[in-house]
Amino acid sequence: MCAGALLAKSGLKVTVLESHVVPGGAAHAWERDGYTFESGPSLYSGLGKRPTTNPCGQVLHAIDEDVECAEYNTWMCHLPEGTFLTEIGNDQFLECLREYVDEDAVEEWRRLKTLMEPLATASAALPPAAVRSDAFGAYTLARFVPGLVRSAPYIPKIMAPYSKFMDENDIRHPFIRNYMEMLCFLLSGAPASGTMAAEIGYMFDDWYKPNSMLEFPKGGSGAIVDALVRGVEKFGGELRLGTHVEEILVEGEGDEKRAVGVRARGGETFMASKSVISNATLWDTVPMLPRDAMPREWIDEATSTAMCESFMHLHLGIDAADLPDDLEIHHIYVEDWNRGVTAEQNMVLISIPSVLDPSMAPAGKHVIHAYTPGNEPLEIWDGLDRNSDEYKALKEERSRVLWRAVEKVIPDVRQRAEITMVGTPVTQQRFLRRARGTYGGTGWISEDQDTIPITSASTPLAGFLVVGDSNFPGPGVPAVAAGGWSAANELIGPRQTAALLDKVCPPGTSK
Repeated sequence: MCAGALLAKSGLKVTVLESHVVPGGAAHAWERDGYTFESGPSLYSGLGKRPTTNPCGQVLHAIDEDVECAEYNTWMCHLPEGTFLTEIGNDQFLECLREYVDEDAVEEWRRLKTLMEPLATASAALPPAAVRSDAFGAYTLARFVPGLVRSAPYIPKIMAPYSKFMDENDIRHPFIRNYMEMLCFLLSGAPASGTMAAEIGYMFDDWYKPNSMLEFPKGGSGAIVDALVRGVEKFGGELRLGTHVEEILVEGEGDEKRAVGVRARGGETFMASKSVISNATLWDTVPMLPRDAMPREWIDEATSTAMCESFMHLHLGIDAADLPDDLEIHHIYVEDWNRGVTAEQNMVLISIPSVLDPSMAPAGKHVIHAYTPGNEPLEIWDGLDRNSDEYKALKEERSRVLWRAVEKVIPDVRQRAEITMVGTPVTQQRFLRRARGTYGGTGWISEDQDTIPITSASTPLAGFLVVGDSNFPGPGVPAVAAGGWSAANELIGPRQTAALLDKVCPPGTSK
């Protein structure tokens, strides 16, 4: 959707084909009995502000679409040390550390914030919107050279795993390490050893400068999707729902091979004069290609990309009678640090968006989304029939941790529930057309690697690009939006890229 909106804005003829009956993929929303439910992300910043370093916010800015956001700066932590409310943007977190951990944690956090300042600046120095893979990349990058020169000593550090940064700077306090491991996992679907330090730099730039705020888009993730749809359509593009692509059409022989379109279920074909862009996962994309369309090396590398584990989801519509007015929108629940943040059934995120946006639930009600973030094993669900007793029993068993987490927030939530829906990897595979129900890809970053991957939508097949969360930089709204920028820059000229940059990163705003 990001690539399509940017390309339509740049004057290309765009058709977006969506397999589902609603747009948005893993970020889509749906309604039932007056409740608006979200299938995916719920924690945002940098969407409504101008200018912004968030690649998704930059897409919205580029296509002249605004998303109304409610601002807030707190979330509730339910951690082994205790339950406490913490703020971003200010030093209130130090008081939480002092009360629930110890003074050493306070000092370590202060030191970490200072150490992160140049990394945050370096991470914001080069927006994905400016990166091109051709010789004209120097032209679009020119305005960012001063910031890049200033940040040059830190560029290797932000491109390395965040665990390496913590090790090199002697960040050893158990709670601070655990907390940063948790934030890494929430952002990238990987622990600190698999998370590029630039991602944490972006986060610190957004979250921990004075008076920073988080944003919740009114209407939830569906509001972002709606804005992207408007961006595609108002510039002449088309969105086709319920269009399940089964085959990527390739013509030519040898070096003349080119992707020329797609064939959908039922036989309808859509031809592409410039490019086909696949947002399906790599594991779902490869079977749609003719066997000899790609070099064997590319196919092997694509399909050997490590899969993130999946999600368990609990969607609730509840009676909110007599619940406190100051109920927090977001809650993080961790059962045992010793098991590690990536351990299955160990961490749950809870979102209650109707706290900030009452339109997402009927009057006097709340909508809740609780989920295990990328730590649900795929293999235990493989081959299960969703109508079988075995599947239903496993779904009940694996959702218990979600109920435990929500009950920390609302103890009598089971009695209040009017709508209950449980999602599994099988659900994701069915509705989101995701290989085995995975969350996306991982494994591009490791502590012993010699090369650094780059964000690129290009492939060896002419006229064929790949985007989405199975490609580097991986899962998460900012990451996949960066992929959308990469795809757009493959298909438009450098002056068109520069025109978009003039809007989202006007001269004088680069760091």
